[in-house]
Amino acid sequence: MTSPSGSTPGEAQAFLDAHPEIEAFDILLTDANGVGRGKIIRRHELMGLYKSGRHMPISILGLDITGEDVHETGLIWDSGDGDLRAWPIPGTLVPLYGTSPARGQVLMAMYHLDGAPMSSDPRHALERQVRKLAEKGLHPAGAFELEFFLLANERDGDGKVQPAGAVLDGRRSAKTEVYSVDHLHGMEPLFSDIYAAAKEQGIPAETVISEYAPGQYELTLNYRKDVLRAADDLIMLKRIVRAQARRHGVTACFMAKPIEEYAGSGMHFHVSLLDIEERNALTEREGETWSPLLLQALGGLVATMAESMLVFAPHANSWRRFVAQSYAPVAPTWGVNNRSVALRVPAGDAKNRRIEHRPSGVDANPYLVASTILAGIIKGIEEQLDPGPETTGNGYETDTGDSTMPADWRAAIEAAKASAFLREALGADLHNTFTAIKQAEYFRVARTVAELDYHLYLHEV
Repeated sequence: MTSPSGSTPGEAQAFLDAHPEIEAFDILLTDANGVGRGKIIRRHELMGLYKSGRHMPISILGLDITGEDVHETGLIWDSGDGDLRAWPIPGTLVPLYGTSPARGQVLMAMYHLDGAPMSSDPRHALERQVRKLAEKGLHPAGAFELEFFLLANERDGDGKVQPAGAVLDGRRSAKTEVYSVDHLHGMEPLFSDIYAAAKEQGIPAETVISEYAPGQYELTLNYRKDVLRAADDLIMLKRIVRAQARRHGVTACFMAKPIEEYAGSGMHFHVSLLDIEERNALTEREGETWSPLLLQALGGLVATMAESMLVFAPHANSWRRFVAQSYAPVAPTWGVNNRSVALRVPAGDAKNRRIEHRPSGVDANPYLVASTILAGIIKGIEEQLDPGPETTGNGYETDTGDSTMPADWRAAIEAAKASAFLREALGADLHNTFTAIKQAEYFRVARTVAELDYHLYLHEV
């Protein structure tokens, strides 16, 4: 049958011709947690994948963060755990840098056997929001920022994770080397391999920064006019960073808050809207302070932030990142050139006007994040929502009067489950899948007796 994803056997044949050295391929489907799940196939199987797709169990989209079945999703025995068909995503067939024997990789999307999109696949949710904007004559463009830690493979004397020593000479720093270029030099061999791998995969990785904690770094990605590809970039870049870190003897960590004393890691999303002539529709015209469309988009994001927080902070650890003056936003605020707000309008040339959405942790699923953000923008445009006054100065001290923002993970789960907006943003099936998975994860964490419990209570109560 013809691939419903738009992939063609010609793409596979051209790749095989260009890469006679590659012996096998990772085929990866991204689940609700953002985890890549799939198989490794041999070279001779690639053409069959592009001609007929690949059967995969429906339950692969109903797993928790550990890979355990979540029966409440309805994707396990309710459906008999039957097979659906995964198809390659066009443009994601790439070599894997530094593998021996040489391997390639392709991202997949799940479809029903008749070719209809499987509605619990996160990428399809983003496709749907892109189509809704297209009906309004608008096309989203954007890019993610990737913050992460490089950690030593061994724990410190207290059993806690610690920043990795420089791969160049083993030198270890316990200082916040924010924006230190010299500090970056110690990781130069690792980042050189990350850039080489990104180039082979066509990923526009750009600036690297030593971030606001020991062992923390940021990689920026260039703008894409295709938001789906921007999310693919983030998925692929995380795999590159993790693999190259491992080859250099350190651990790449994408937890939102791995070290309690320091700032956590975000996954900021920069988004703008292009009109049918590919002009920036968020740019203000002469005589305007701000474009009405920009304000409406901000209004939609402000109005929907509380019920969307589970998408932006999906795990128990995610909520440890939200601490005042940690460059992680804690309220539905917006401002210009201000990193203490949730929705930042960067300063600069008006033709590049965009919104930087800052609440998401690096542990979030980029497909769900982008879907929810675009849905919020659409709501703001359709209802002509007002974002309220701009926040100036310290946004952490701003009282928005919004009592709906969830205070913790459990409240975020309950808000998401009850949200009609989020059900529309993700689609009813994915909304049920995602919230069921998060509820199961919450119960797993809640019943676990942590070491802190013994420290606080063992000899005291």
